[in-house]
Amino acid sequence: MVDQATQEKQFTITRVFDAPREAIWHAWTDPDEAAHWWHPREVRTPRESVRVDLRVGGSYEYIMIAPDNSEYPTAGEYLEVVEPERLVFTWGSPGDDRAEVPVITVTLTELDGDRTEMTFHLRGIEGKPGDGFVYDGWNEAFDGLVEHLD
Repeated sequence: MVDQATQEKQFTITRVFDAPREAIWHAWTDPDEAAHWWHPREVRTPRESVRVDLRVGGSYEYIMIAPDNSEYPTAGEYLEVVEPERLVFTWGSPGDDRAEVPVITVTLTELDGDRTEMTFHLRGIEGKPGDGFVYDGWNEAFDGLVEHLD
């Protein structure tokens, strides 16, 4: 049973990228691409730590490494995979109880001029601009995606 109080905590970030939807999908689903941006600024994700089994019931994992060499293993399970428009997956630490971890939904919408609108919705953690935590971390990761696409 999902904890109702946890599920009420949520936030959404919407970004428009100057790239086709397939490129943004690829950035989310290809380990070589993900290693470039699946982390906030000042943090890195070594390519060898990224594993993606892109299918419903499949999993992903990666390790973020902070400047002080602290490691933050991250993992989750894919709940919905609709290429190239929607991904739904859990997001937590390896071994977390699936019923207690946040769920992320990424929706990619094609726009004119080979642009893509990405709606990122995270359910399970409160977030807002300037929180110095999860919202800002994902927002910085999306800045990194923009830089990687350039």
